[in-house]
Amino acid sequence: MSEQEALVVFTPSGRRGRFPVGTPLLQAARALGVDIDSVCGGRGLCGRCQVTVCEGEFSKHGIASSADSLTPSAENEQQFIRRRGPLKPGRRLSCSSQLLDNCVIDVPAESQVHRQIVRKRAEVFDIELDPIVRLYYVEVQQPDMHLPTSDLRRLKDALDFEWRLKELWSDIRVVQEVQGALRSGDWKVTAAIYDDQRIIAVWPGFQSRIFGMAVDIGSTTIAAHLCNLQSGEVVASSGRMNPQIRFGEDLMSRVSYIMMKPGGDEEMTRAVRQALNDMAFELANEAGIDLTEIIEVTFVGNPIMHHLLLGVNPIELGGAPFALATGESVSGLWATEIDLFIHPNARIYVLPCIAGHVGADTAAIILSETPYLNEELTLLVDVGTNAEIVLGNRERLLACSSPTGPAFEGAQISCGQRAANGAIERVRIDPETLEPRFKVIGSDLWSNEEGFAEETKAWGITGICGSGIIEVMAEMYLAGIITQDGIVDGGLAARSERIVADGRTWSYVLDHNEERTLSITQNDVRAIQLAKAALYAGIRLLMDKLGVDSVERIGLAGAFGSHIDVKYAMVLGMIPDCPLENVRSVGNAASTGARIALLNKKARHEIEDQVQQVEKIETAVEARFQEHFINAMAIPHKTDAFPHLRGRFTLPEPRFIERDDDGSRRRRRRKRVA
Repeated sequence: MSEQEALVVFTPSGRRGRFPVGTPLLQAARALGVDIDSVCGGRGLCGRCQVTVCEGEFSKHGIASSADSLTPSAENEQQFIRRRGPLKPGRRLSCSSQLLDNCVIDVPAESQVHRQIVRKRAEVFDIELDPIVRLYYVEVQQPDMHLPTSDLRRLKDALDFEWRLKELWSDIRVVQEVQGALRSGDWKVTAAIYDDQRIIAVWPGFQSRIFGMAVDIGSTTIAAHLCNLQSGEVVASSGRMNPQIRFGEDLMSRVSYIMMKPGGDEEMTRAVRQALNDMAFELANEAGIDLTEIIEVTFVGNPIMHHLLLGVNPIELGGAPFALATGESVSGLWATEIDLFIHPNARIYVLPCIAGHVGADTAAIILSETPYLNEELTLLVDVGTNAEIVLGNRERLLACSSPTGPAFEGAQISCGQRAANGAIERVRIDPETLEPRFKVIGSDLWSNEEGFAEETKAWGITGICGSGIIEVMAEMYLAGIITQDGIVDGGLAARSERIVADGRTWSYVLDHNEERTLSITQNDVRAIQLAKAALYAGIRLLMDKLGVDSVERIGLAGAFGSHIDVKYAMVLGMIPDCPLENVRSVGNAASTGARIALLNKKARHEIEDQVQQVEKIETAVEARFQEHFINAMAIPHKTDAFPHLRGRFTLPEPRFIERDDDGSRRRRRRKRVA
């Protein structure tokens, strides 16, 4: 080895090379293609290029490495420490450190440009941080009478010279701000570059951070996450009811409102955009940032929410053939084009829709859960007022929607309500005494435990939410209170005062107090049967199309899917038979997909390609939907055997109740389905 050269080995990449003594470490890394982040161009301002000097003998590489292998801390590194605090032990700024001798340099994950953001669920891929908007700090030459070039031209030249960003272009909004930014920043500015092609913002001086929002606009709720585009970290989250609910509980009622009232679509568009502005303000305030630091937003939502956000009248989605105005992704919009007041030149990306009632939210779930990468046959279900269903694997992927209605969310249920303190969310019924016990939101105690009344006194027991509805129906079935056909058995009134007459039918009293009685009525049971039958029928149609009788994995998405107990969903017959250990909640996968698209530009191309491959099934025109629907009205099902479920639970003997001419009832058992 020449005395004037030093060998440097970078980990974890393993890249190595010899460089003249005195070479800046960041320069050596770039020459070797090592993934080290930097915004400031090696000026010691951003601190993103931190590395660790490894100490000791490295026989694998045949060298010894120590802190003395690099030059002592330089002035710009000291200035950074004075501004931002001390570095971690062993850390150095690679832009301020020069090679003196052989060394091994570790590049920590947070210093890598394309770092991995670890997902909580190991079975899906981690997010590779590669946002479409990046920051670049440059020093721009001042104007000169002898070199008559524009300020914008000299900014582009500086970006080319320092960052090799060529053939950049910009819109009028950048032109409007560039001169002020250059002069306020003393000719030092930070530019936000979109997709390595377009200048979209210029800040005076050094701008160290930018943020993006990932938003899921559901028909019931809106969820938004504010992410640091430099680190991928979620710095704030917000959720609120969709204000469009006042125009209709479900999607079709909102379309009906538009049909009946001219300008109704504009009302709904204004309502949702105002909510988004309010949420952006809340998120920025919580994170302690300025709204103008939010430079990009990704959106997902069902087709009607998608159209209303973009100012498109969704009336065509209200009837066959349910034509989308566009199913393609929408990119490059100014935020102000949808009245979103963050950075005035912020960009909007909306994921593609799949079909007339299978929207960008389903595309986001596919992106999050990646069934197209797996061999196992996977079923994904987003349970809501309109259930979206995806079934398949890497060979073939199908999707459809099914009109479940709002019953799962508490609507159409006599004592139903949305999730809030005081709502019953867990239920158990003793099969011998038929006595219930339950938990309510806001308390960890069961209703039969000491201290329950005192702990829940502030809000009381107000109703039953979606997860509680599923559990009480399944428990009523397991306890024999309702039959396989969904009839409340009035004959049990002799055993329990919980079974009470309700006109010509019977109800089950879940809770009684001075203010109100919470009962599960025969009409409640029917509403849940109709909803779960519609969901199951849609799933069975997709299974028919694939020619399969079972699935290997099931993922329940959405806020509802996150809170229901999967075994009760199967007992009730909402989902097909599957090993229970392979059935899980995947959380708000639509929001996760929106966040992936925000943080990784390649993911956008990936989901755009995958959506083109998805086969769309329209349940309304499928001849077997009605047959599947009727069979699925039974609990758990009229004809499907559910062997995995029966291996875990002792299900009641199939029976149904007939009414005699005098109105009395008699029971008749029938053979158990094999």
